[in-house]
Formats: sequence, structure tokens, C-alpha cells
Amino acid sequence: MNKILYHTLALSYGTYFNTLAILSPRHAAKKAYQLFSTPRKGRVLPHQAPFLNKAKGKTICVNGLDLQTYHWPGSLPTVLLMHGWESNVYRWRHLIAILQEKNFNIIAFDAPGHGYSKGNMLNLATYSDSARQIVQHYQPQYIIGHSMGGLATLHHQYQHPETSTKKIVSLGAPAELSELMDHYQRLLRLNKTVLRGIDQHLFQHHRFRIKDISTPTFAKSIAVPGLIIHDKEDTITPFSASERLHRNWKSSQLIATTGLGHSLHKEDVNKQIAAFLSA
Repeated sequence: MNKILYHTLALSYGTYFNTLAILSPRHAAKKAYQLFSTPRKGRVLPHQAPFLNKAKGKTICVNGLDLQTYHWPGSLPTVLLMHGWESNVYRWRHLIAILQEKNFNIIAFDAPGHGYSKGNMLNLATYSDSARQIVQHYQPQYIIGHSMGGLATLHHQYQHPETSTKKIVSLGAPAELSELMDHYQRLLRLNKTVLRGIDQHLFQHHRFRIKDISTPTFAKSIAVPGLIIHDKEDTITPFSASERLHRNWKSSQLIATTGLGHSLHKEDVNKQIAAFLSA
């Protein structure tokens, strides 16, 4: 989408929500959060389908939505892969090949509203709850999450520390929901009434507030070993997010890359992940 058109559309949404808040702050907040949680892409594209279709597993119903899982069998412990916002399991294809060489048992799933999974919205609460039920079902020893998938992985581990998980890999994950909301507020020029309403909406429906979602805070109570990888030139999520996470996660190591951007698609990165899981 043309950048000028994109920003014009964003401002028009902001004007609508700000005006609506005069009449009903609660309704304006609900609508604004729904927009924040609605992906514009991430469904399976034609060139992605052959790779994914070969590994399709069962669908698992989470909160009334059928989530598509994938399975690449192996004799070593189970690895669970969690992709990021507006993506799907295809993003893991190169890592999957390396993990298959090591003979790991690999499970992945498309988040709600992404890939082949049902739904049209995704937020941290729904992704973390999806992770909870997938983990209960497959009992993975290792979880790898990219971007929002990394945030959901850490949130899930913070909420449910007594699981099968023995190691976690976080790739380019954001640190604070407040930072994401600040960006959203600036993009749409939302007024404080709408932002306060979103905070109240989160507490009412998910029992947390914007300030409560913080990976550095979660990390203080995460005991399992972690590998954190983040690119210094990431324009989506700042490198400082992983620096803060690493400082509070005592059993973690941080690998900084340069020039790979947010996606972190590089054979060396995938080999480092495999080595960490194998150690």
C-alpha cells in the first residue's frame, strides 16, 4: 500500500475513534483494539501451499477456532515453532530443514487469523492461550518464537512455568506492549480517552493492563535457558528490546546480528538455534 494512502487511512480511523469516544469511550476503545488486532496479511499464498500441505497435521480447536498444526516427525525431543504477526508457518521452512537434519520432532501451527487457521483477529491474549493448549497437547521441550510469537512464548512461560518446556528461543521479540500501543496511538493520533479505554478493555476481558505486558519483567521469573537473537538494524522491533530482556533473564544468551533485519533469515542463525537446542 502506498505510504501516503496508508497514513491517510490510519488518520481517518483515528479521527473516527476519537469522535466515537465522545459518545461512547467503551465502544470506541473496543473498535480501536479490534483494528489493532486485525492482520492485513499472513494467509497462505500459492507458492507457500505445497510446502505446508505436505506437513498438515490435525486441527486443534482453541476458543471456538480451528487452528492448523503441522508435523515433521523425528526421534529427538519436540520443538514447537511460533511465527510472528502477519506471517505463517512457511516462514520457518529453512529452520525446519536444519532441524530435520538433526532429527528433531517438529510441531508448528498457524496463529488465529493466519495461514490455514480460522479467525480474523490475533492479539497477545489469544496467541498465549493458543500456545497453552498446543503445549498441553504436544508437550514440546523446546519453543522457538519469532516477533509476536516470541512475545507470546515468553508470556505463556511466565503464566505457566510448570510445563514441559526446557529451552526457549526468542527471535526479534518486542519488549513492552506499551511501546506497541504508543506507536499505534501516534500512527492514528488517538486521544487519551481512547487509549485509556483500550487499557480498560484489556483488563475487563483479559485481566491485564497495557503496562503489565513486559518481557523484561517476565524474564525475572523464567528459569529455563534461553537464546535471544536480534538484529541491530531491525526497523520493526528495536534491538534494545532484547537487550532489556537479556539483562533480566539470568539463564539467557544474546546473539546480535547486523544486516538481517527483522526476519533474521540466515543459515548461520538457524544453525546457532539448532546448536543451542542440541547442547
